[in-house]
Amino acid sequence: MRQRILALLLVAFVVAGVYMKLAAAEIRRPPKSALNRQLVEAFEKRLLHMFGLPARPNRKAQQSTVTNSSSAISDYMWELYKKQSKLHKSGRGRASTIRCFKAQEIGHQSSCDPFRAQYHFDLSSLPSAEDVWAAELVLYREESSLLPSGRHPVHRVQVYDIVRPASSNSHPIQRLLDTRIFRGSGVGSWEVFDVLPAVHRWRSQPHENHGLSIELVSTLDASQPQSVRLKRSAEEDLGKWSQFEPMLVTYSRDHQHTLLSRTKRSMGKRNHRRKGRRDNCRRHMLYVDFSDVGWNDWIIAPPGYNAYYCQGDCPFPLPDHLNTTNHAIVQTLVNSANPAAVPRACCVPTELSPISMLYKDKYDNVVLKNYQDMVVEGCGCR
Repeated sequence: MRQRILALLLVAFVVAGVYMKLAAAEIRRPPKSALNRQLVEAFEKRLLHMFGLPARPNRKAQQSTVTNSSSAISDYMWELYKKQSKLHKSGRGRASTIRCFKAQEIGHQSSCDPFRAQYHFDLSSLPSAEDVWAAELVLYREESSLLPSGRHPVHRVQVYDIVRPASSNSHPIQRLLDTRIFRGSGVGSWEVFDVLPAVHRWRSQPHENHGLSIELVSTLDASQPQSVRLKRSAEEDLGKWSQFEPMLVTYSRDHQHTLLSRTKRSMGKRNHRRKGRRDNCRRHMLYVDFSDVGWNDWIIAPPGYNAYYCQGDCPFPLPDHLNTTNHAIVQTLVNSANPAAVPRACCVPTELSPISMLYKDKYDNVVLKNYQDMVVEGCGCR
């Protein structure tokens, strides 16, 4: 019932947004009253709560990002967004939220050393209610050329959790989190390293978050250039560097996250595709365009989505293809005998699927969040 109410609120909010858009175009409409504004604000507040956002992300701060989103978001996050959308279509979505945190270089003492780097990641925007089940440090590995011997260079990357930073009186204490050895290749790729233990420690003790230390070592020839991008070169602009800079990616579930059954989804699709009278209960088109409600200034992708809605008759006797319950059959029988006693069964969504949404939060972190029960997959009489 809660999901149905939220769906109705979403539709009403979209309608209100379309009305405001038409009014701005000077199409003849009654002037917008204070009550209308309060209603729209109430809808927006409720929807933001549904999306897990305390407030609308800062519009001015996001304007330049969304206008040129393809250059502001790394290819890695775009690929994750595409993968999540495919998983939803197959009924195998796993993470409810994927967050990307920018790397902040610690100090300048190692700025001239391309083989070592220390980065801090601010996790203060990570909600305490989210259960983080995976965390990865993501580094970009460039294509590399062959050595004079005809072989690709072999590199080792080691990632450490800085338990205690170095001081004037002591050396740093570091815990090895992950290490990988790989050969250079002729194509660029992203390499991921497991840093979940560090993230769990930082969340339980935020004041102990001293960042990560990364070391690159060549197992063949230390004079060979390293292919893993740790730092921005002097001649590289910030826009280009944003495509390759190191980042921390967390995968989490909130307490309301549930997985859809592929079997149930396929049943819903099969049922609403069966033939019947055109006025019987079935799925209808409803496209939600985020620009109509003014949310395209902070939502990066998608620009909108097909939500669909259910409408139509639940006639007596109820056909099998209308995906009815035993209760709906009994209610329809009673209604046919005494219409004044009970109403007919209602045409409602019986199967719903999620969507993935990519946006930037108020901390300028890229967030990929999966929202459950957003798309009608099947309708039935209930």
